[in-house]
Amino acid sequence: MKIYKTLQGFVIEHEGYYYISRHTDWDTFINREDLFFELQREIQLLPAAAEYKSLIDNGLLAPIQSQEVWASGVTYLRSRNARMEESKGAGGDNFYDRVYDAERPELFFKSTPQRVVGSGQAVRIRKDSKWNVPEPELTLFINSKGQISGYTVGNDMSSRDIEGENPLYLPQAKTYDKSAAIGPGIAVFDSTIDENTKINLEILRFDIPMFSDSIEINRMKRKHSDLVEYLFREMSFPNGCFLMTGTGIVPHDDFTLEVGDVVKITIDGIGTLVNTVEMK
Repeated sequence: MKIYKTLQGFVIEHEGYYYISRHTDWDTFINREDLFFELQREIQLLPAAAEYKSLIDNGLLAPIQSQEVWASGVTYLRSRNARMEESKGAGGDNFYDRVYDAERPELFFKSTPQRVVGSGQAVRIRKDSKWNVPEPELTLFINSKGQISGYTVGNDMSSRDIEGENPLYLPQAKTYDKSAAIGPGIAVFDSTIDENTKINLEILRFDIPMFSDSIEINRMKRKHSDLVEYLFREMSFPNGCFLMTGTGIVPHDDFTLEVGDVVKITIDGIGTLVNTVEMK
């Protein structure tokens, strides 16, 4: 089952049928315990109509209202190696090696909801950075009780030269306007996501493929439940939150995004997040 936030309301997709929820507040709509079963009960009382799909095609919004977006770092071996390489000159390479093997994960604040964009909107690269990449990430929606209620596609835009200069610059490398994209909707399952789920990244420049790669989420070192437990240890999220779970796909070191590039991230069973790159 998938849910979408659109200009005309909240669309529920289930087994090829489309429904419009009677809910009018996105926070209340998604922040319910046992969300899959709540949605199942809801659609039994709603009429289905094929034309509701056009609301997704023509009025899609990012699936967020008041939620913060957090992120995890160095959860895949490829990410650890890339972080170590980019920060070697600053003497910070051992930090990433140590956190990869540590019990405590790297968690950091990524974005307020106002800075988040959805599928079909533009992501941004920094003017003061010369090495920018997308980071395709399975993103969890976690309700206020700490339950993983759904999954979406995330793009954790990153300025690798800024973070590589000094690990303490990570907030500047990761957090700025339009540096986080999530969407197209939230996939809600009746069980945890299949560990063989594949993430695919494709970057196009003038419709020419510049980079593509894929990875299965079973290559991730940490369990989703462990990341959630650490995030919720000393923080509360009254409307739930989103958590990007880290990337296992990193473009080669001589690649950087340019204005006009199109970034497509597809995760099996969830959907495709599409964003064009801009600069302020």
